[in-house]
Amino acid sequence: MNVQQPYRIKTIKEYHNILGMGNPEHPMISVVDLAGIIPYKSKERIRVIFDFYIISLKKVEAGHVQYGYGQQKYDFDDGILFFISPKQIFSFKADDDFKSSGSMLLIHPDFLWGNPLAKTIKKYEFFNYAINEALFVSEKEQLVLNSFIKNIEQEYHSHIDKFSESIIISQIESFLNYSNRFYTRQFLTRKIWGSQILDKLEKILDDYFDDEDMINKGLPTVQYIAGLLNCSPNYLSGTLKTLTGQNTQQHIHEKIIEKAKEKLSTTTLTIGEIAFELGFEYSQSFSKLFKSKTNLSPVQFRESFN
Repeated sequence: MNVQQPYRIKTIKEYHNILGMGNPEHPMISVVDLAGIIPYKSKERIRVIFDFYIISLKKVEAGHVQYGYGQQKYDFDDGILFFISPKQIFSFKADDDFKSSGSMLLIHPDFLWGNPLAKTIKKYEFFNYAINEALFVSEKEQLVLNSFIKNIEQEYHSHIDKFSESIIISQIESFLNYSNRFYTRQFLTRKIWGSQILDKLEKILDDYFDDEDMINKGLPTVQYIAGLLNCSPNYLSGTLKTLTGQNTQQHIHEKIIEKAKEKLSTTTLTIGEIAFELGFEYSQSFSKLFKSKTNLSPVQFRESFN
């Protein structure tokens, strides 16, 4: 089956023209009022790559739309906030009755050039969440986020001076920090889902390390675990960190140490054999990890146990 090549949109001006809005007032940053544009409707899935950041705070007012990143798909019928990074594949299809409200904030990476946010924006992991991990915001949270969007819009609509860029960037950074806070709230309010994730994670790791063929598979990766749990690596780590204080990699390490202690205390296998059975290519790597987690070398642990 032929897969449609993604359509690439390089500039904010190009995207404005596609939306029928004319040229943007500022070439590198823009706020789009979704209620004021005619949405593109397609029964076939359209795949797009943007060369700029998109932060979308929207609500579906009528009809039906399905969004996706890559192979991830989700149907939205309520207010949501999601983030798209440059070069990320975004896809959608919408029926003829589709209508939405809200705002899109478009930020070209060049706008951040020379500002610390150009680098620190990468610390906001929600830019790499899958679309079905969007943030569901309350009405009160929407008011907070909309205030930043309005401030950004007012600033670039007014006379541009030497303060404008830093003021806009500070508003963007505040928007991102509040989004982080609201995502943490979402992790905490989804405790049932979180506890299910913890139970499933425990079983996945137990099954993995109990598998006789594990030697040939090597150590489990965060990407592998996230795939089995049907969520993105960053969203999984964010959920686990909020619930347990440890990210996915730390949970994997904890399970490795647990299995290592079991083998060190109940078998006569050499350190190298244990490392190999646990999926390590080099025993030195295993010993280094074990000591960093227990303050004892594998040999010292075995001797102290005996």
